[in-house]
Amino acid sequence: MRTRTILQAFLIPALMAIGACFIATARAQDVDWQKVDETLGRKPAVTGDVHRYGFPRTDLTVTLDGVTIKPALALGGWVAFKPAHGGVMAMGDLVLLESEINPVMLKMIASGLEITAVHNHLLGASPATFYMHVAGHGDPVRIATALKEALAESKTPLSVPAPTAPPPAVDLDTAQLDQIIGVKGQANGGVYQFNVPRRDPVTEQGMQLSPVGPMGVASAINFQPTGAGKAAITGDFVLTGDEVNPVIKALRSHGIAVTALHSHMLDEQPRLFFMHFWANDDAVKLANGLRAALDKTASTKS
Repeated sequence: MRTRTILQAFLIPALMAIGACFIATARAQDVDWQKVDETLGRKPAVTGDVHRYGFPRTDLTVTLDGVTIKPALALGGWVAFKPAHGGVMAMGDLVLLESEINPVMLKMIASGLEITAVHNHLLGASPATFYMHVAGHGDPVRIATALKEALAESKTPLSVPAPTAPPPAVDLDTAQLDQIIGVKGQANGGVYQFNVPRRDPVTEQGMQLSPVGPMGVASAINFQPTGAGKAAITGDFVLTGDEVNPVIKALRSHGIAVTALHSHMLDEQPRLFFMHFWANDDAVKLANGLRAALDKTASTKS
């Protein structure tokens, strides 16, 4: 009887976990990603079973504090698809002008997609940009079609232009930035980007979200060179409630402005808050300030 109890306690949960993994794999294989790619008109970045599609606002010229913001710094809209519940879970962040918010929202609502947040990320940018966080569940091609139709209500480029020139070099000491931030960054469109995962798992409607960034639950830190070793920085910290004010104090004490604090999702566990920031100063000085803020969070460090 004792042996049977032990088997029930340990073996059965293990077999259920193996079965869940098998089902998740089968679902990932069942998604016709080519049709999703064709519907959205672009190829995704693939991380594990997550397919992330970028919708940068390359059509906009946005300035802040005399800096012309590159799309990879703060204008990079995206939507990520993860196999779930016999279809996909989709989450995304669309970059919109104020005049585009309601037309896009109405199209989303008519297609059965969810709006999970609408807000600013930056203060004082010209023109002002807003960020609409969206979600959907079910058939991936239906969701992709709905997203494309909604984005067509904005001026978001729906075709991907052929590259005309190599991306500009990142004129910063990136090795030193890597050492200070504590993870390896990567260059993207003239911007040096970091994704700093949280140590604790994050779930949405019972599905665990990838900690390394494609579903938007890693702290994002972006550096755009502005000359003479300086950089404009922005991004967002992913925080639990008890981390919010320690991070605010750490950022402000290092001359980094806090530009927004809000939620991006509706049902995540643990409850998360997203803190956006801005500064344009010596890149190494700012990296040390960002590291001081990261030290107030349950984030990983290599």
